[in-house]
Amino acid sequence: MTDVVRCPWGDSTPDYIEYHDTEWGVELRGEAAMFERMCLESFQSGLSWITILRKRENFRAAFAGFEPAAVAEFGPADFDRLMADAGIVRNRAKITAAIGNARVVAELDVPLDDLLWSFAPEHHVRPATSADVPAVTAESKAMAKELKRRGFAFLGPTTCYALMQATGMVDDHIAACFRAGAPAATGR
Repeated sequence: MTDVVRCPWGDSTPDYIEYHDTEWGVELRGEAAMFERMCLESFQSGLSWITILRKRENFRAAFAGFEPAAVAEFGPADFDRLMADAGIVRNRAKITAAIGNARVVAELDVPLDDLLWSFAPEHHVRPATSADVPAVTAESKAMAKELKRRGFAFLGPTTCYALMQATGMVDDHIAACFRAGAPAATGR
């Protein structure tokens, strides 16, 4: 859409351009921020990311700004409210997982972002093209296994890798992309 070279997916709509250029692949820390990304990646499973991106503000309002302690307190009335909210993805299993995952976060013996970042690879090979971007890695498999062991739900290896990409644990901007290896625009 411009003269700037981006990852092909990041150049398809204005929403994607903004997300690609300012957020995707930028190092992110903080419990609420990481919990939000974890939930959104779970809700995206089986859907287009643009669907989630366009509903993001609705998700934030519906899920108390993704403050894990607040979401952990959600009860049956909150579940019913979420299931009736057309502004979010109304999937019973995903809503149940988001609430349950907030309760798991409340019981963690380490900060959520420290737990998630412990799976970031020490070295990562930049993909030359979109075809070189993996869907799953050994690290995302290990993350998914540990999250499941701790009681998290709806976070398999593919979702975990998408989370790693979105939060800057890996930089999968393709080699020709102007964001490849660029310093974090935002984050921490």
